[in-house]
Amino acid sequence: MPRAIGNIPASAIARPVNDQQRRFFRSIPKAELHCHLLGTIRRATFEDLVRKHDAPVSSAELDALYTRTSRPVGVLHALRILERHVLKAPEDFRRITFEYLQDAASENVRHAEFFWNPTGTVRDAGLRYDRAQEGIVSGIHAAKRAFGISAGLIPSIDREADGAAAIEVVEHVLAHRVPEVIGIGIDYRETDRPPELFVEAYRLARSNGLKTTAHAGEFGTSWRNVATAVDVLGVDRIDHGYTVVDNPDLAARLAASGIIFTIVPTNSYYLRTLSPERWAIDHPIRRMSELGLKLHPNTDDPTLHNVSPAGTWEILYSHLGFDLAALRTMMTNGLAGAWIDDAKRGELEREWGATFDRLAVDFYSGGRPDRVSSMVDATVYNNTAHV
Repeated sequence: MPRAIGNIPASAIARPVNDQQRRFFRSIPKAELHCHLLGTIRRATFEDLVRKHDAPVSSAELDALYTRTSRPVGVLHALRILERHVLKAPEDFRRITFEYLQDAASENVRHAEFFWNPTGTVRDAGLRYDRAQEGIVSGIHAAKRAFGISAGLIPSIDREADGAAAIEVVEHVLAHRVPEVIGIGIDYRETDRPPELFVEAYRLARSNGLKTTAHAGEFGTSWRNVATAVDVLGVDRIDHGYTVVDNPDLAARLAASGIIFTIVPTNSYYLRTLSPERWAIDHPIRRMSELGLKLHPNTDDPTLHNVSPAGTWEILYSHLGFDLAALRTMMTNGLAGAWIDDAKRGELEREWGATFDRLAVDFYSGGRPDRVSSMVDATVYNNTAHV
């Protein structure tokens, strides 16, 4: 029997999903705004590169990296192995970039903005920033030609390094600036590395016209990290941000601001810390929506999380109780949050909205919404069933 998407537990509010509905989730146009390049690597590619570089990674270690249990370990260990031992040449980065975008395009991701941490590449692999960036940008161009998918790179600060290393990342970006590099982010372990440690790097990025985002409120850390990322770092988006629900006043302010939260339904922290029986009911993504925050779903580390773009959208419907109207809104939130020009955004909003509505006509062709569907979902059914 195949593993459940993301190896998530059964949901107390589950909806059944049939093959036709799964085709819908694959076919709707999507943006991906929160994905780590190293977390997209195919197992076969990982194995090839281990052999190529004679990396000290055993078959047993590879098995463990691609095994997602009911209490999954985080993926940071896998990313560190890739940084230190496996990705050592520009063509390695070109390959994984092309393959990620190929996989994303196969599920109708039309635009992707993805993270890469240069600090480990430069420090541990000994590969110059500009050479690694050349490989990634080459992969972006090749995927655009082959599959029509557009993409932007977000070099990200390794928050486990110090403030000087963070500034160095921004300086690398500015010294080797290309249109495909659209902004900066920050990720890795958040628990004792709050956003305020990286104020100077963000100030430098913003003063030079770079867009900014930040992982905050991911590992059960305080809502203050979310507030600091917005109010002090001045970010344009928030990645994760789940603990914002612990401060309703902050949530109300951010909902009014319209800032986009790039969420990950398969986030490992909540699979580890919420009981399987309560996981779907108590997941903060549901509360974030109730508080009016603008959400957009993403894969994060798709091959390591055992999830694809379509699977991410399916989980929102099948396990977390979101209806088609909410999914349509999340689709347009992705465009609102994407770092693309306004003319392109407007064009895609019209095109994607029409495509979503056309595909939704057949979503319930096998019958009316099931008993746990919301009234909004039933309204979508009634409005589209006879178009």
